[in-house]
Amino acid sequence: MSPPSARSSTAPKIVKVGNTIIGGGNPLVLIAGPCVIEGRDSALRHASLLRETARRAGIPLIFKSSYDKANRTALESFRGPGLEEGLKILAEVKREFELPILTDVHEKEQVALAKEVVDVLQIPAFLCRQTDLVIAVAGAGKAVNVKKGQFLAPWDIRNVVDKIRSAGNEQILLTERGVSFGYNNLVSDMRALVVMRELGYPVVFDATHSLQLPGGLGHASGGQRQFIAPLARAGVAVGIDALFLEVHEDPDRALSDGPNSLALTEVEALLRSVREIDALVKGN
Repeated sequence: MSPPSARSSTAPKIVKVGNTIIGGGNPLVLIAGPCVIEGRDSALRHASLLRETARRAGIPLIFKSSYDKANRTALESFRGPGLEEGLKILAEVKREFELPILTDVHEKEQVALAKEVVDVLQIPAFLCRQTDLVIAVAGAGKAVNVKKGQFLAPWDIRNVVDKIRSAGNEQILLTERGVSFGYNNLVSDMRALVVMRELGYPVVFDATHSLQLPGGLGHASGGQRQFIAPLARAGVAVGIDALFLEVHEDPDRALSDGPNSLALTEVEALLRSVREIDALVKGN
């Protein structure tokens, strides 16, 4: 499939997540949270702090965290509390803070339980070509966030979109999270955000996973969190619909993806700057 021509003015469809509207030229939305659920108290604490931070910055928040990280580098790496306990914690976050919830599913058998709790079902980047999983997620009747695989060209995500639409689901978010660039390295091509937007669906930029160094530490992935803010600002300047950030109160002690997570104390300043950029780009 050849690359489509770039028309950055294309207005994407609207995706509704609870009371949050993504796309259609509406203001930027934040998708954020710790990579993995590290326990009930941790999840509630992060959700509370993120909600207040996003409120002060004037940006709608969708809380994200994973009940299981099935693709960890090493066997002994922490994976999370598991499906049932993790969904129980996410349900409590949703009730307590009235936040929409996003989490990823790794097997089609997980969809039935996950859809009862979360508002957005996420297809992990490594699994975005798994047809049975994609169709099962699409058939759940929830918004779907597709992480574009590190191995895909941006125009190739069209095939994943077609699979989701075949199940009658038009509530689609497309997320760019960097592309493989040599060994243990990713690079962000801002052209991909424009190309993916041409498919007519809201585009999300994951400014934290884009700075992951897959397997870069040998026993775990490394990261370059010092570049999160510049990449986030660049992505928003291109005209994205939502910004995805992995956030942790103490990234150096995070149980997953700490090297590419943004410290909670740095979130508000970044949100205020990207909100100004977003307003300028969209003419709000």
